[in-house]
Amino acid sequence: MSDRSEGRGQGGVEDGGAWSGREGAQAFAAVDAATDRLLGYPFVFRALARRIRAGEVLVDYGCGPGKVADEAARRLGVRVLGVDTSPEMLALARGSATAVAEYHLVEDGRVTDLPDACADAVMCNHVLASLPTEAAVLGVFTEIRRLLRPGAPFVLLATDPDRGGREYASLRIGDPGEVYAPGDELTVRLRRTDGSWQDVRNHAWPAGSLPPLLERAGFRDVVQHRPTVDEARTVADPDLFTGRAWSAERAAPPLVITTALAA
Repeated sequence: MSDRSEGRGQGGVEDGGAWSGREGAQAFAAVDAATDRLLGYPFVFRALARRIRAGEVLVDYGCGPGKVADEAARRLGVRVLGVDTSPEMLALARGSATAVAEYHLVEDGRVTDLPDACADAVMCNHVLASLPTEAAVLGVFTEIRRLLRPGAPFVLLATDPDRGGREYASLRIGDPGEVYAPGDELTVRLRRTDGSWQDVRNHAWPAGSLPPLLERAGFRDVVQHRPTVDEARTVADPDLFTGRAWSAERAAPPLVITTALAA
């Protein structure tokens, strides 16, 4: 699993498919992710900034090649620990994400060498799309809860499978007219930095399916938010608005930010 690009099924925390191996990791690192940079990551950072202080520990669960982890460390002034199931992703991150303090491998569903309640916050970006079953999602949430101290925040970024078939700046989620139940397979199309597209097999996790699973895993105060283009003008890079209308993003925002506190 990993931040898309970070993104979608991305990476390796449970995924042995499109992003597996060194070649897959490099391909993953070349995903454009413009829509995420507008409506996703700035809002993740904003949610974290409200709950975490400089110098505290933030775990990026599913860090992939480390771009988002690196940006979080620089923006928030926190000590970021990147974790992923893919050794190849972690190797890329170690070579480029210089602001990240440490990297840890996820083995058999557990982060190696990190004790209980070691984190002041956890972020998890586009990891759920690689998980095929409710049990797998619950397993990830449970491990994240283990890492968090009581009362600490968890910020989760995911695509909304209810936006199926729309053509966004850097992705298309599923197919037009399809309705996806939790865990259903769907194809996400991702734009690469060279302008080409790559189709990736993912799994659908509708926003409404997540709060009950978070509560079962030991979280409380679950809140969900779909960032809009108008909101993004206050938090995203102003250069993103140059030369783009963001028409699809305005009509139906495709990303969901879910926040919760460790009980």
